[in-house]
Amino acid sequence: MEERLAMEALARPKDADDALAGLESNGIERVHVGIFDLDAAFREQRLPIGQVRRALAGGYSFCNVLHKWDSGESVYGEAPYVDEPVHLDPTSLRRYPFEADAGLIIADYAGPSRACSPRELLKAQLARADAMGFSVRAALEFEFIVLDESAGSLRDKGFDDLSLFAADNRCWSGVTAATNADFVTGLENMARVLAIPIHRLGMELGPGCFEATLAARDALAAADDAALFKVYTKAFCREQDLTASFMAQLSTEFPGLSGHVHLSLVDKETGAPLFHDPEDAVGMSARMRHFIGGLVTLLPDCLALCSHTVNAYRRMVPGNWAPRTPTWGIGNYTTAVRAVAGTPEDTRVEFRVPAADTNPYLAIALCLGAGLWGLEQAAEPPAPVAGDGRELSVEGLDALPRNLLEASERLAASEAARLCFSDAFIDYFVRSRRREVEAIDRHVSAFERARYIEVV
Repeated sequence: MEERLAMEALARPKDADDALAGLESNGIERVHVGIFDLDAAFREQRLPIGQVRRALAGGYSFCNVLHKWDSGESVYGEAPYVDEPVHLDPTSLRRYPFEADAGLIIADYAGPSRACSPRELLKAQLARADAMGFSVRAALEFEFIVLDESAGSLRDKGFDDLSLFAADNRCWSGVTAATNADFVTGLENMARVLAIPIHRLGMELGPGCFEATLAARDALAAADDAALFKVYTKAFCREQDLTASFMAQLSTEFPGLSGHVHLSLVDKETGAPLFHDPEDAVGMSARMRHFIGGLVTLLPDCLALCSHTVNAYRRMVPGNWAPRTPTWGIGNYTTAVRAVAGTPEDTRVEFRVPAADTNPYLAIALCLGAGLWGLEQAAEPPAPVAGDGRELSVEGLDALPRNLLEASERLAASEAARLCFSDAFIDYFVRSRRREVEAIDRHVSAFERARYIEVV
């Protein structure tokens, strides 16, 4: 960890030649090249610099099984299991903070499995925005729980009766922040080496709870930031025999953990913010209104894209802050979409439905894709909600699904979702979510046995 303090972040390359020049000028001798899967786990290989040169020129492949297995790493997709060509994104090059003289590059399939890639899905939505004359800025914020448990102790305890790090924490506690300053600054320094800009980092609601708000930038880099932050926050904690949990609902004794998306559109030629209108009573443009209209209209059918685990729906219950309706409001923290109308640069939508377990590529793709659909349709949202929107019924809009199976079936049947996100991705994604539900449904918990064994 002390060695990390001396590491400097790498400048973002423009292309492959720029990336190679950056590797050479910084004395980087090996690069961790990886693909993000459906659960935003980073599946990587450590390559020497010579192989990286060949890979950047198109000479790299990876087994296509990544999109044919579930979160328990059980294979369910059909053979053949073969290598597919892989494209390295040179603009994603970063310093690798856990090893001196090492870098990191994000890659993705260039063959048939490309249709299953969450990162490629986001890139397709960004291409839609570009064709409409927009650039997209985004950021994510995550709440997460830190446990005073190592990988070994978790397993020794059967993932139950877990001990907390910062067990005395209260929301935004100055005492806990001061007590754990070494942990917080260490995590922030790791993010600095990864070139992940952090807007805020500190304590959140309840024992062991932290929150990181990442700074806004172009949407693909923002999604990369968020995905890498989750992966390497877990690694940073494991260095110290701790565990970082981004589960939406760790148990009934913990708060639900959010993974909110902040997003705005700007004119791709001039850079002018497009969600602000100084002539509007609250500072919102018609584009922002139609964007929100699309998001709240498609959300009931597309919820599975951002809430793609069984556990995500355990957060969406009374007692949590999580919104449970397709509502929006101006500055309202209880609605699914919070319109933030301030200065031109700050005016944005905050999509508050996703939990901390969300895949950042899918969460941004859903928010952007539905919003662009709203612009295309000139979709008018319902009236903004001023009160508590968490359980409010919205006339003309369907309720949100209450579990992953219902959400998956709604997604499969949605013509608008297929129009925005393609038949190929929707069919693959729905099949994977049905598999996830089946795996959980086969499991019988200790709570379930205690509830029924002596009663029925």
